[in-house]
Amino acid sequence: MSNLNAFLHPVQGDETREIIVSNRFLDENGRPVPFRIRALTQEENDAISKRSMRLVKGGRRGEKELDSTEYASRIIAAATLEPDFSSEELCKAYGTMDPLEVPGKMLYAGEYKRLMDAIMELSRFGDELEGGAKN
Repeated sequence: MSNLNAFLHPVQGDETREIIVSNRFLDENGRPVPFRIRALTQEENDAISKRSMRLVKGGRRGEKELDSTEYASRIIAAATLEPDFSSEELCKAYGTMDPLEVPGKMLYAGEYKRLMDAIMELSRFGDELEGGAKN
């Protein structure tokens, strides 16, 4: 019996989540405002990885490596739905017109890490399957 149907119709979970990254961003009632994030597909991750490659100085001709800082910026910008880092108003408020720079200017280091960790978890990085992998 084929299990093809399971691959054609995967169980759809909630692929978005709200998280409190910081107590510094408060609504009019003084409550922390959550960031809304979404899961990234492997196809999106591959595209982000390719865009984050840089030539290695002093390396072999054409040798490239992943720029981890740019990779993290691109992951956060792609997976964060709210706030919209590409918003002209938000970019202006943080003194840049590059949406990739906004999270780094907006967030403290620990807040940035909390946001990145939540995106990675939602996108299933490091997930262990129950019972382990079977051969």
